Amino acid sequence: MAKPAAAEQKQNALSIEELMSRLEEITRRIESPDTGIESSIALYEEGLAIAGKCKERLQEARRKIEVINPELSKTWPEATARTKDLFDS
Repeated sequence: MAKPAAAEQKQNALSIEELMSRLEEITRRIESPDTGIESSIALYEEGLAIAGKCKERLQEARRKIEVINPELSKTWPEATARTKDLFDS
């Protein structure tokens, strides 16, 4: 499903901390027994879009760190499966 341009612009303006906070809020709302199935699906879709934006931001931050200090990345431990999900496409 295509994301409305206004929603994408809003996500681009938010910090990663704000995006993570919104993901936590979405999770609470989906877990609430008062949230209907249609609302849960819409929230889930929003959460997927936000998670994708967070992944992009984290990848960008990692690339910046590697440029600033290339030696640092050589000392990082091997990525776990969860970290690979975040940084590897």
